[in-house]
Amino acid sequence: MTDFYGDLEQLKAQLERQQELKNPGVRVKKRDPKKLLANISQELGNCRRCDLHSTRKHLVFGKGNPDAELMFVGEAPGADEDLQGEPFVGRAGQLLGKIITAMGKSRDQVYIANILKCRPPENRNPKPDEIAVCSPFLRRQIEAIQPKVICALGTFAAQTMLKTNTAIGRLRGRPHPFTETCVLIPTYHPAYLLRSPSKKKEVWNDMQLIMKLLGWPLPQAKS
Repeated sequence: MTDFYGDLEQLKAQLERQQELKNPGVRVKKRDPKKLLANISQELGNCRRCDLHSTRKHLVFGKGNPDAELMFVGEAPGADEDLQGEPFVGRAGQLLGKIITAMGKSRDQVYIANILKCRPPENRNPKPDEIAVCSPFLRRQIEAIQPKVICALGTFAAQTMLKTNTAIGRLRGRPHPFTETCVLIPTYHPAYLLRSPSKKKEVWNDMQLIMKLLGWPLPQAKS
């Protein structure tokens, strides 16, 4: 475990150095992630690029802090999200909110999105053609926000973003390189925790890894 945390500290320092050394000595126009996200949303528009538009009620773009260090990415909107047009607002979303609060943050301080912007009928898994159409918009959101850490929520999100078939139980618990300045940490989906509350401890361990990587203070253990 000591070696693992040592590796984590090295990764944290590496990410910080990469961001500091990016375009050294070159004056670049200041990024405006809020405007970039607005442009992406405008281009997405009333999307009809795949068949999901015919069954959705609302497109769910994403919500949160455009300058967030931490971004959560799930699979797709569910019924509540489809009705309200916001990500993670149902029972699973309420649990995610509690997890974020336990990390010492609010939902407004992170960014939350999904692989797909529209709800698949009956919450079925996304199809390859739907992912192909929708995932470029997620990639552009990530490029706009430039988070230091992405937390992939659940098997489908983790496997899709890492392009692997490895089980979530083997993927979670450690950081995976994602971009030059960002790592991805997979964990169990909050909806899975509602069915399997015994896994909450493992998810909390993953959240503590994220906090350590970002330099956020860890909650004090209750005496």
